Amino acid sequence: MTIGGEALARMLDGYGVTHIFHVPAVLRRTMVELERQTDIKRVRPHSEKSAAYMADGYARASGRPGVCMAQVIGALNLAAGLRDAHLAHSPVIAFTGGRDPSTKFRKVYQEVDDVPAFEPVTKMNATVDDAERIPDMVRQAFRVATSGSPGPVHLQFRGNEGQVDLGEITADESVETQYAQVPPYRPMPADQSPLHEAIGALRTAERPVIIAGGGVRASGAGHALRAFAEKMQIPVATSLNGKDTITADHPLSVGVVGTYSRASANKTVAAADLVCFIGSETGGMTTHFWQVPAFGVATIQIDIDPEAIGRNYTPQVGIQGDARSVLEAMVALVDSPASPTTWSESVAQSVRTWHGEHAAELTSDEVPIRPERMCAELSANAPDDAIIVVDTGHAGMWMGGMYDVLAEQSYLRSAGHLGWAFPAALGAKCGAPDRPVLCFTGDSGFWYHLSEIETAVRWDIPAVILVNNNSGGNQSKRGFDRAYGGEQTEQGAHELWHFTDVNFAAIAEQMGALGIRVERPGELAGAIERGLASGRPTVIDVVTDIDALAPLAVL
Repeated sequence: MTIGGEALARMLDGYGVTHIFHVPAVLRRTMVELERQTDIKRVRPHSEKSAAYMADGYARASGRPGVCMAQVIGALNLAAGLRDAHLAHSPVIAFTGGRDPSTKFRKVYQEVDDVPAFEPVTKMNATVDDAERIPDMVRQAFRVATSGSPGPVHLQFRGNEGQVDLGEITADESVETQYAQVPPYRPMPADQSPLHEAIGALRTAERPVIIAGGGVRASGAGHALRAFAEKMQIPVATSLNGKDTITADHPLSVGVVGTYSRASANKTVAAADLVCFIGSETGGMTTHFWQVPAFGVATIQIDIDPEAIGRNYTPQVGIQGDARSVLEAMVALVDSPASPTTWSESVAQSVRTWHGEHAAELTSDEVPIRPERMCAELSANAPDDAIIVVDTGHAGMWMGGMYDVLAEQSYLRSAGHLGWAFPAALGAKCGAPDRPVLCFTGDSGFWYHLSEIETAVRWDIPAVILVNNNSGGNQSKRGFDRAYGGEQTEQGAHELWHFTDVNFAAIAEQMGALGIRVERPGELAGAIERGLASGRPTVIDVVTDIDALAPLAVL
């Protein structure tokens, strides 16, 4: 006879899980068995939301499901943390404690029905009420999290701390290792006629462009994307989630399109007569609320999720399939490579023009430091195999447009939740311990989970965190100016988005991390190099200009 917690620990190990992120107390017997039977690390952060963000960063960096856990009273915080994983299609598996049928509706201490809260942010949301069901439900959780368009899964274990894991079981505890990584399957169309049709449409278009989304990244299709674009001589724009699928210095790369974007990408897509979406949901951020491209422009859409095809643009050709498999097949079907066209050459000129227009900010020696210079220094000094983790808000705007992905770097970005990047960077380092991890966040985002500096020190997680510290949440400035009918009052600015000037490097030092304060642009490269070389959790506090506003999307 086996105890449920023993089986659960062995199954997590069998699926290749190396870390779980939890806030006690949940699945106590499982926690003991993880120590007794496996090498899985039980990382304990300071909030359930951080645990979810760490599991998300782990999943995106490694391509393996990230696991987070919380007892029943912390379950809603965990659900809030799953929103970003849900929006970014990240395979995160959340285990929580839950109500016991014998005491439901009797006002048990801390009792709330949490299951409905997980419904909007998960692909699967289920309860485990009997220990015998632990193995089959865990197998289903890994299947769902990794298959098709990946996403979060929630299992609620009976008992406020999931005490169902104390029960005896006889059920089969085998694992299905194909679901330990994204993607487990690479589906293809039943026949190749849509592929031929798409290639024909792209060949006859005068101004075609590809938009590569997060599905290209999840599929590991970057090499196939570049091979196809080169063979067809088609410019490539990316979504934020697809930013690392083509390097910024590639002659066909035009940058990120949409809201947090680069002008050269928006101008290219706006001028195109055929847009080929690959692994993109065609959502509001990627299209700047469906203005680039405008409705009515001819499109092709390739996606693993059939429900995504045609959701916002009616495609001339729709292809359901795995991005890498489809692109590799299309490369093989193109019999003769195309030559550079007037269109591809004009697009390349647009990219050069963008660099010329922003050269002054990217190389600025102004004090306080310009955030563009921060992005440029990170572009120049991030190692070739670095994982770059980026917050939302102004951090997402600066980095989406101003940071250049080079070599085989990975780019992970918040799907909309301020404060995500710092704990996600710690999770990313756990998921890919042999790769350098650098995080770009603002002081507004860093404040959310400042306590996780202690977690990084306690667990020796040597991520390097760059904080764009302008002592304010100045992304709010434009909106409050509009609300005030022109220019907000001084009182409004100080009450609504100004912060106290704080030295985060000093706080980091007090918590046992390496803290570096940077006040002049010339110090940035040395600070990044020092942080990477230290082998310690590092906070680089960069004092920047509070009046510097990220550029808005160009239409």
